Amino acid sequence: MTVDVVDEPPPRPLDETLPQDESQAARSRELSATTELPPGEVPGFQIIKCLGTGAFGSVWLAREANTGKHVAVKFYSHRRGLDWSLLNREVEKLAVLYTSRNIVSLLQVGWNSDPPFYVMEYLENGSLGDKLARGPASVVETVRVARSILKALVHAHGAGILHCDLKPANVLLGADGEARLCDFGQSRLSHEQNPALGTLFYMAPEQADLKAIPDARWDVFAFGALLHHMLTGQAPYRTPENEALIQSAETLEEKLSVYRRVVRHSVRPVALKKTPGVDRRLADIVEKCLRTDPSKRFSNAQAVLNSLDARDRQRARRPWIAVGLLGPTLLLIAMIYIVSQIGTDAVESARHEVTQRALESDMLSARILANSLAEELSDRTRELEVVADLAGLRGLIVEFSGRPYAERGKLLTALDDLKREYDKRISSGDDTSWFLCDSHGKQVWRAPESKDTIDRIWAHRDYFHGHNNEYDDDNLPADLQPIHSPHVSLAFRSHATNKFMFAISVPVWDATGMHVIGVLARTTHLDELRQQFGRRLRGQNDNVSRVIAIVDHRDWILRDHTGLTSEMLSADSASTLERLKLDEKVVERMQSRMNRNGSDVLEVQDDDYLDPLARLDPEHYAGRWLAAVSAIQGTGWAVIVQERRDLAMEPVDEMQRGLTKFGLWAISISFGLIVVLWAIVMRAMNRR
Repeated sequence: MTVDVVDEPPPRPLDETLPQDESQAARSRELSATTELPPGEVPGFQIIKCLGTGAFGSVWLAREANTGKHVAVKFYSHRRGLDWSLLNREVEKLAVLYTSRNIVSLLQVGWNSDPPFYVMEYLENGSLGDKLARGPASVVETVRVARSILKALVHAHGAGILHCDLKPANVLLGADGEARLCDFGQSRLSHEQNPALGTLFYMAPEQADLKAIPDARWDVFAFGALLHHMLTGQAPYRTPENEALIQSAETLEEKLSVYRRVVRHSVRPVALKKTPGVDRRLADIVEKCLRTDPSKRFSNAQAVLNSLDARDRQRARRPWIAVGLLGPTLLLIAMIYIVSQIGTDAVESARHEVTQRALESDMLSARILANSLAEELSDRTRELEVVADLAGLRGLIVEFSGRPYAERGKLLTALDDLKREYDKRISSGDDTSWFLCDSHGKQVWRAPESKDTIDRIWAHRDYFHGHNNEYDDDNLPADLQPIHSPHVSLAFRSHATNKFMFAISVPVWDATGMHVIGVLARTTHLDELRQQFGRRLRGQNDNVSRVIAIVDHRDWILRDHTGLTSEMLSADSASTLERLKLDEKVVERMQSRMNRNGSDVLEVQDDDYLDPLARLDPEHYAGRWLAAVSAIQGTGWAVIVQERRDLAMEPVDEMQRGLTKFGLWAISISFGLIVVLWAIVMRAMNRR
């Protein structure tokens, strides 16, 4: 918003049309495209097209008939609002300043024409306001344009002329990229006492007063606002809230009062310091131009130009300073690089060595545990085979298994006696139960006795059919048959404990050895086996805290783990099993290493293992682990022995911290010496 105050008569009434602000000017330029006929003729010039319109007239592109040179013609065609003193003042100032390359040149004036006009040089790149409408300018371009504007202001101030309305729309850009200052309609002589209102958010706060006396520092503030706009894309203090606050005022005096209050009491703009590429010295120059207290501002345009020159000199010294620093810095960097490489290689070598030793130790433990479990399962299988081969038991099974439970007394007593006998002399003390199913899967005996399982059909269980699958009760294969050889079943969830358990089952053949008449099995909780052999394993090395787990490498789901509790398994079965599945990347690594080994024997070391139990207990099991995996022969399971990688790497990390600390001290001392040396040099250069 541009508000003008003239020498004589007093300020125009508030209901009179005011000069346009930036948005109104843009709208006028848009409407100008529809204008077909110029408002008048200029002798010796051919009017080509309208460039834009304003509050008092329009600007047209014209061609000089003799030379073909393009010029801009400004017609004052809006007679009703025409202020002749404005035209007179602008033409007079342009005439005085025509010698400046950075101020638009006045070529001709038609005072007595209808409408009046004046001819000035045409700058084909338009105004700075048009350019900034497309986005902020670069720092380099901003400084170049700023220098041109400052030279124009210095020339004007030297001639005793204050512009008083510096803004992007009043800066034109030539083909050479040089900026030209134009529109001196609001300008004042330095000795004048009449006020001059500029444009909102470019006008100094003390200028927004109908009693203000013109001051060169008004142009300094406007220059700072213009630079802020070029660098950030927005004039300082210009926000929708501030604009609405000013527009809500009714009279001119009230609007000016609100504007002064907004500028003086708003938080200082911070967008400049966040703009990439804006150096501290340039930001300081802009901020000093925008000081709301005129006494703390640059006194005039020459002072601002001097500061820009000082900034340029300081920046020009940078390459030489860099060259002076380059030699010792490169030497220091080379030394740092060599020492750091040696240190890094030493740390990595130590890390690799410690990792390999830890993994080999874990693999040995996993192999021992897997072999022990395989041997234990084999022993338990043989024990069941001995019982299943008893001739007397076969006859009892044939005679009584098909009878009601109350009539199976002889069979049940015989099996109970055999169970008690074997409990005394074999490893069955760790078993959860023994049971017998007939050839159809019906459980005819169980020790300890359980009314929930007796006479139920368990043909869907893997321990009955040995297909390594658990079928649905209502969807059994039609040709389902009992096992024909000893079998270690899939792990399955216990209804009583929610823990994973498994069964070792053997077929019971008839006297001819041609038909299976039953399946004898024993069940054990996986965690009982793991705890039994885990205690032996921990006894081998008390200095390393290991976690032991059992995974089914057919589906890569954990079946047992040191930290797995019945409470964790009490949730929905499907979702819990999915969360206990090994990470896909871990599975891919293990399978690829199995293939690289040339066989399907699972024995893998992994230095970046992720424990699936971290999904259920992240506090204790999140993070990276070292893990060794070894298959349990005769089953679909594998033992995982794992230890925390960070604990295993603690000695290496301690060594690395020591090397890093020593290196940082050495670097700090070296850089400190360089900084002190160059501080002395810079101080001497600044004094000079």
